[in-house]
Amino acid sequence: MKIIEYGKHNENIIVLLHGGGLSWWNYQAEAELLTDSYHVVLPVLDGHADSDNDFVSIEENARRIISFIDKEYGGSVLLIGGLSLGGQVLVEMLRQRGNICRYAIIESASVIPSKLTSALIGPTFSSSYGLVQKKWFAKMQFSYLRIRNELFDKYYEDTSKITKENMISFLKASTEYEIKPGLQNVKASVRIIVGSKEQRSMLHSAELLHDTIAGSRLEIKDGLYHGEYSINHPELYVKELLEMMN
Repeated sequence: MKIIEYGKHNENIIVLLHGGGLSWWNYQAEAELLTDSYHVVLPVLDGHADSDNDFVSIEENARRIISFIDKEYGGSVLLIGGLSLGGQVLVEMLRQRGNICRYAIIESASVIPSKLTSALIGPTFSSSYGLVQKKWFAKMQFSYLRIRNELFDKYYEDTSKITKENMISFLKASTEYEIKPGLQNVKASVRIIVGSKEQRSMLHSAELLHDTIAGSRLEIKDGLYHGEYSINHPELYVKELLEMMN
């Protein structure tokens, strides 16, 4: 598993899981803010640029990260955060191992399947995949995602490395993911974050996660779209993360 690490000399470990189609730099700004006091681990999810494994499923990616934590950190860490696809992987990790971390931040994770969207992904990306390597198309997608401008070069470089097969696989998995038995047994203190401008299904997903995970806290960030909180407001994200642990 490819990982990027900050503050390796620190004992308290924070793992942050990037969104689908992005990479570790999703949380680079947060890692740099935390590096003096925390050991921040940024794994590259399966099927993404420079990862060492094709994407199989959200469940398998969760198992691989749990195995990594078992091997490297004795079976648990201080905090895990995840955005979108990374948030779904985190949900699955919490289902598989309720005490994998003491604190968890789930941001914009869909848990309401869409059969129609899933069915359209294969044909759509099979016919349009060649556009991914075009910079003009990448800029259009980047603008749609509302990611801060200084991340475009990294976005373009890494997105163009994702194979068509992996892209279709993780997008389909993301649209098909749903809560499974066991999530109600989570031992971690969980915060669920969603932007008020996100799609209605994403808001409903956040509410469903909140209802399922006992003692969780739901926060709807006013005026924000999908993924904007951690990507575009790292200082606020870190402030909330620190407040959560204190």
